Amino acid sequence: MFAALGRLAIRRRWWIVAASLLVALAGGVFGAGAIGTFTGGAGFVDPASESNRADELIARTFPRDGADVVVLYESDRLRVDDPAFASAVRSVVSGLPAGVVASARTHWSAGSPEYVSTDRHATYVTLTLAGRDGDERARGYQQIKDRLRAPGLTTTVGGALVFPLEINQLSTGDIVRAEVLSMPVLLVLLVLAFRGAVAACLPLAIGLLTMFGSLTVLRLLTTVADVSTYAFQIVTLMGLGLAIDYALFLVTRFREELAAGSAVEDAVVRTVATAGRAVVFSGLTLATCFLGMLLFPQLVYRSIGYAGAAVVLFAVLATLTVLPALLAIAGHRVNALRVPIPVRAGRGWWYRMAHAAMRRPLVTTLGVGGALLALGLPFLGVRWGIPDPALLPDGTGSRVVAERLAERFTQVPDRVMTAVLTPATPGQAREYAARLDAVEGVSGVSVTGQNGGAYRLSMRYSYRPTSDAAARMARELRDVPAPGGATALVTGRPATLLDVRGSVAERMPVFGLFVLVACAVLLFWAFGSVVLPLKSVVMNALSLSASFGAITLIFQRGWLSGLLGFDPAGWLDVVFPVLILVMAFGLALDYEVFLVSRIREEWDRTGDSAESVAVGAQRSAGVISSAALLLIVVVGGFALGQVTLMKMIGVGLVIAVGVDATIVRGLLVPATMRLLGRWAWWAPAPLARWWNRHGLRETPTSTGQPRQTTRANSRSRW
Repeated sequence: MFAALGRLAIRRRWWIVAASLLVALAGGVFGAGAIGTFTGGAGFVDPASESNRADELIARTFPRDGADVVVLYESDRLRVDDPAFASAVRSVVSGLPAGVVASARTHWSAGSPEYVSTDRHATYVTLTLAGRDGDERARGYQQIKDRLRAPGLTTTVGGALVFPLEINQLSTGDIVRAEVLSMPVLLVLLVLAFRGAVAACLPLAIGLLTMFGSLTVLRLLTTVADVSTYAFQIVTLMGLGLAIDYALFLVTRFREELAAGSAVEDAVVRTVATAGRAVVFSGLTLATCFLGMLLFPQLVYRSIGYAGAAVVLFAVLATLTVLPALLAIAGHRVNALRVPIPVRAGRGWWYRMAHAAMRRPLVTTLGVGGALLALGLPFLGVRWGIPDPALLPDGTGSRVVAERLAERFTQVPDRVMTAVLTPATPGQAREYAARLDAVEGVSGVSVTGQNGGAYRLSMRYSYRPTSDAAARMARELRDVPAPGGATALVTGRPATLLDVRGSVAERMPVFGLFVLVACAVLLFWAFGSVVLPLKSVVMNALSLSASFGAITLIFQRGWLSGLLGFDPAGWLDVVFPVLILVMAFGLALDYEVFLVSRIREEWDRTGDSAESVAVGAQRSAGVISSAALLLIVVVGGFALGQVTLMKMIGVGLVIAVGVDATIVRGLLVPATMRLLGRWAWWAPAPLARWWNRHGLRETPTSTGQPRQTTRANSRSRW
């Protein structure tokens, strides 16, 4: 099958290249519009959770009065009581269009001291914007944002509506900056890896094509479903890095075939049949991991899931069609413009390291595995949160407003819990309010809305929303029994965080099982072994352990925060473990497939377990290391971003990929393969017979015909 695909690419090479140029052009024109169609940082709530059901009931039953926009006015000289201060703020508020601003609350309209700072040099205004949904309210905010500045006062704008807009803006800038900075570095690294300029340009061309094509894919997805901004950030950079990695493997194999004396067309066919086959399984594995995210009900996970799977499959398609066509066109010119970099001949360092690990395989396995597990121990003390302004850089409006309100005011407008009671009588509402008021940390419970038999009750709290005390308070509020015959739902940021944590914890085992089973099936289909998939899962888990532990130390406890340029929030974003599990696990399986494919080729040729591991490691480790380094450069752009979650993902992937491509592939894999010996390729007789008939193992010779298998390979179950 793969050889046939290679022959098709040769016959239709000019048509394929022309079509790829059209795709790139469409991505630049049509796909570029995708940037403005994402849903910001929203989408973490489970639609079936109590907090979401409460929010929906409140939205259907009561008029909106939330603080969409919070405008902070400060002065070093004037006090809020001064007429000039009051006049400046009032004139701004009175000049806002009624069709955009549904209501505005100020110190003077509310008559409440909570709107004034303790030093009386600052006040804030809360605006509720008109609009049927968040997108309409966001457009309304764009109309008034330049009219919120008060002359003579320092004006800072934040709030629940502004925060995701700022994430969107910063994320877009981070993506552009990361790609601009990474491109020249990638080109230099590719030249060093290939020791030639022409060969170096081919993976970069496939990467750029995939990047533009990814924009088109994402734009099409936004026409049928909501897509989170996080999906745009992660998927575009991942698509670029994966496409370059996949192309690197194919170009390397093509040059090897030419060096072995194959004709150009035969070299293309064999490249697609071997390295191309590994790319397909790697892509299918990673796409499957992404699709597993559809098991989560949250928009952020689901949108990343289907967007990630679509872009990975696009990268595979581009690599298996456009790149073979380019190789057929380039031919022996792929080695043109050579760069004179000395290369050591003979057995390489990876070959010697593999044999060193295999001399004492049990010691190596236990020692390295134990060290990686130890690195993961800090993750046992992880604390989870959901996105808030603390993830933004210093000076960002939403973060400044949140910090100033917490530091200088007795009450913070977003530290409010809400309960909705239905159906109930006025007496039952008062009784329920008294019960809520008895919960530690709650103050000022009052009925703030009534519609028929439905009552809305609001209450203040002083804890940090992500603190353990706030979580305890939310649990106790939900434990307060509703009056007889009534139903109560409690919402608010601490309650939402409880629901998100519970939803992720509930579905994570199912998600993990899905990923493991799917990957095991794909790896068996590729290699005909039931042992290798289990080994791969364990190896990948060790890489993830080191990554999760390091991320906890860095982003929760603050290690290296000065170097990376962020302030630790004391918790990790709850989106982090799922994303890192998907991407790092999928990438690790990528390298596993490429390494084991080479080992399998040697095993089929010689039947020598130890030598096939060492030779396979030597022939693949160099290109795996180059691929990992290139991917680190791409995803490392996240670490340079301004949004802390993106830094978290970038650093986590860099650590996971780096550990997997060096320690795991160089030491653990050879040691465990030596321990397993011939059993590494074992499958029960029925499965072995099935794989012999249906398994995708295609290793043609340079003429495109199957190679003769050795006697060792002909045995029924090995």
